[in-house]
Amino acid sequence: MMPMEVCTTSEALSLKLEGWRQAGMKIGLVPTMGALHKGHLSLIESMSVHADKIIVSLFVNPTQFAEGEDFNSYPRTTDDDLQKLRSTKTEIVFMPAASEIYGDAVTASLQAGNLADGLESTTRPHFFSGVVTVVHKLFELCQPDAAIFGEKDYQQLLVIKQMVTEHDMGIEILQGATLRETDGLAMSSRNAYLDDNQRKTAVNLNKIMRELCDDYNTAPALNLLPSLEAEATIKLQEAGFTEIDYLTVRDADTLKLPNTETKKLRLLAAVKLGEIRLIDNCAV
Repeated sequence: MMPMEVCTTSEALSLKLEGWRQAGMKIGLVPTMGALHKGHLSLIESMSVHADKIIVSLFVNPTQFAEGEDFNSYPRTTDDDLQKLRSTKTEIVFMPAASEIYGDAVTASLQAGNLADGLESTTRPHFFSGVVTVVHKLFELCQPDAAIFGEKDYQQLLVIKQMVTEHDMGIEILQGATLRETDGLAMSSRNAYLDDNQRKTAVNLNKIMRELCDDYNTAPALNLLPSLEAEATIKLQEAGFTEIDYLTVRDADTLKLPNTETKKLRLLAAVKLGEIRLIDNCAV
């Protein structure tokens, strides 16, 4: 396995990138907030097919958290993360301080496009501005030819693709399939918050979503979707989820409500178990 280098400053990163560029290497970036699990490692494995050199960023981005959210308590497992990365094809781990990304003013300076409207933005209106700001900055610093994001954060994936297109950044955006536990729960760093009882309840999210998809595909008709969504919402409440932020079928490309022109459907959901928020999605 090739040696792995940790860079904490943009200057150190730039020196390494200069050599790669001169050698004509294709650079791939895997942005993460750390607390790595098998889903993150699968993104690195996927990127290895598309890039000669791989950078993984570990940075818990403050501007995508609002006051009262879990920025301070978000899992930070740096030593464990680095150990996991040593078994991959990662050559650089970029671990910047907030000042490397934002300078003296830790603020979100970019606005996301229209694909950020609704869904996550309804309950977290600050979120996507923080995401596109930090991703844009990481792209500037890491100069990747390609970057990869997981489908679990489906709206985020589309928002980032839109940003890259609108800013003419010339970066290929790849997407990685959602990895799941054996019982179907989508892998997530926030799963570490779940106690035993919550973990047993959490598995019902994907189960109920799959049931909705199966029911729709038995007799597909767009006019049936509202009743299927309402039925699934009741099931989630009965299963013990304390809040349902949304459970909705959307056009997979535009995230608008589907119509006769829609080619692909995506079911997206965000729920809470106490203070713990879980998201998931799947093709319908």
